[in-house]
Amino acid sequence: MPELLDERVGFVRRIGLFQATAINMSQMCGIGPFVTIPLMVAAFGGPQAVIGFLAGAVLALADGLIWAELGASLPGAGGSYVYLRQAFQYRTGKLMPFLFVWTAMLFIPLGMSTGVIGFVQYLGYLWPGMSQGQGDLVGLVVTAGVITLLWRRVENVARLTVVLWTVMIASVTLVVVAAFTHFSAERAFSYPARAFELTSGHFWVGFAAGLTIGIYDYLGYNTIAYMGAEIRQPGRTIPRAVITSILGIMTIYLLLQIGTLGVVDWRDMLDPHSTASSSVASAVLEKAWGRGAADTVTVLILITAVASVVTGLLGGSRVPCDAARDRVFFRPYGRLHPRHRFPVLGLLTMGALMAAGFLIGRHTDLATVIQLLTTVMVIVQALAQVAAVTVLRRRQPGLRRPYRMWLYPLPSIVALVGWLVIYGYADENSPGRHPIEWSLAWVAVGVVAFLLWARHEKEWPFGPKRISEEYLHGAHPGTERAHGEAARGAAEGTEGTVGSPG
Repeated sequence: MPELLDERVGFVRRIGLFQATAINMSQMCGIGPFVTIPLMVAAFGGPQAVIGFLAGAVLALADGLIWAELGASLPGAGGSYVYLRQAFQYRTGKLMPFLFVWTAMLFIPLGMSTGVIGFVQYLGYLWPGMSQGQGDLVGLVVTAGVITLLWRRVENVARLTVVLWTVMIASVTLVVVAAFTHFSAERAFSYPARAFELTSGHFWVGFAAGLTIGIYDYLGYNTIAYMGAEIRQPGRTIPRAVITSILGIMTIYLLLQIGTLGVVDWRDMLDPHSTASSSVASAVLEKAWGRGAADTVTVLILITAVASVVTGLLGGSRVPCDAARDRVFFRPYGRLHPRHRFPVLGLLTMGALMAAGFLIGRHTDLATVIQLLTTVMVIVQALAQVAAVTVLRRRQPGLRRPYRMWLYPLPSIVALVGWLVIYGYADENSPGRHPIEWSLAWVAVGVVAFLLWARHEKEWPFGPKRISEEYLHGAHPGTERAHGEAARGAAEGTEGTVGSPG
């Protein structure tokens, strides 16, 4: 009874391709595009803002191919934690996976907090007299509700996600249809003077800001990789879910962006007192089909916002779990609920940090939160994973790779350039906020925390490196033998050691 054995000590592979794709797309197309279209227009200074969504799609696809190869080869709970642990253990022990978990505990809940911020923002369309305090209270209640929804078995959450995904598709489709039934090409393509002046420094600053917003809107294509230990046939399912969700959302976003610009004057999106600035999708529906239709679709958008937060927190809460079970993070994070088999402390901690991020964003602005979370994510996760693909191909050439990146190493190069552009322009796009300095400070504190932890645990650099190559030598995930070996490995916690150099 290998599945029963696996249930007692770890996760169970129950999520198939359709559910995996729905989880990704629900996280990707949450409230994001409904609140960032005005931000994108502000970044570019006109309807040429569509460039930002195209650039974000290119970066998402290039980075998605990295996730596809790593996720198919190393389908464990925690996503990047597993990839960085396997790739960098030979030189720096457990430093990189520790730093990833350290940063993920911040950038994942910050990302989810933007969904709650967007929820309250759109709720303001239905509740015009909502005060700042009332909005804050609503956001905290939504956060508590999301945690309650996730307090159950993963297959039940996956079924719920399919329902939420259906609502998301319905809300986006209605906005797109409403936009194109009242579409004005003259309005959509009324570019200001020097909109495409590539020699202007202003254009490239706007491009970097737009790329940051664009990739934020696509984030979520990696959600299913965080749940690699719960995916059926991960070597096939993870790459297909990642690539399909990116291409599907890219189509949706372009239709949504162009359609919206064809109904709402882009100048109205720059007016902070305009409905087009805070609830642009509602403004589209109101102009096209009237207030009643706008109210109805706004309700669907609110459900979509909740769906994105549910799926994001579902995947994110798995990150510290695998690290703790591998003795790279605080051990209580490795405990699963005795009956429902989900990581209890990871869910509660990220829920609390999500609530804190929501309050910070409510009292600053959404663009600042997006810039901060993206910068923190880039410095450890994004850049390190670009390197991890190449490192693993050299260090573990015998690793089973059900999917190999197309056109390698071109996607890695494209992803590297894109992430460096986002990081390099971060301070310029957030004047006075200093996201680069804050990200470096957070990582520096993480290094200190790692050294203290390593000294206590007698890990490298205060002890031998512990090399774990279970994916290189283990059975193919999804087979009965793999279930049994994964269960025994989790129960015994076995790993090899090598001496620390010099």
